[in-house]
Amino acid sequence: MNAQAVFKLVADRYQTTPAYLWQRYPDYAVLRHADNQKWYGLVMAVSKSNLGLVPGDETLVEVLDVKLDPEDVELLQTEPAYLPAYHMNKRHWITVQLDQVAPAVVERLLATSYQLTTK
Repeated sequence: MNAQAVFKLVADRYQTTPAYLWQRYPDYAVLRHADNQKWYGLVMAVSKSNLGLVPGDETLVEVLDVKLDPEDVELLQTEPAYLPAYHMNKRHWITVQLDQVAPAVVERLLATSYQLTTK
């Protein structure tokens, strides 16, 4: 899975258009509810070094931050495709390496995050 596939999924399922909020990071895309503007996802390309994967490696990795129950965050972080949330609350959010998980898993994680961030 990649960022473009995530954007297609959220457009089809949640009628979400990614929002690009930062000049400094023009490719970082926020996924948020149309009604309450709460974020349910954040798609980014982050260096392996910044993610703590390979020190000094500036190769970019496409990732997705999603909100989950703290127990699920803790459990998933035991698997290699999942990392502590990048620039988000690490108790409630998790970073998913998009190229490391099946599309069905990304769909499920987005559905959970969407549900947790509704009114």
